[in-house]
Amino acid sequence: MDGFGWLGRVLILGGILLVALGGLLVLAGKLPGLGDSGGWFGRLPGDLYIKRDNFTFYAPLTTGLIVSVVLSLLWFILSILFKR
Repeated sequence: MDGFGWLGRVLILGGILLVALGGLLVLAGKLPGLGDSGGWFGRLPGDLYIKRDNFTFYAPLTTGLIVSVVLSLLWFILSILFKR
């Protein structure tokens, strides 16, 4: 039964990270620039937004790149912390 101890730790860590992420998202809605009213996140230079009469296209290229870099750094830091 000791073989599932790692799974329990991963689930607990995942839950803690989800709670922390939820708290950050709640706080981000109250910060200027990140809220619903004209925030800058998702409207960065390099994000494509094309609007025509019956067509709208949005591709968040720069936003996706920034999110990818942040998540990669987080994954790298966590892999170093939990390395055995």
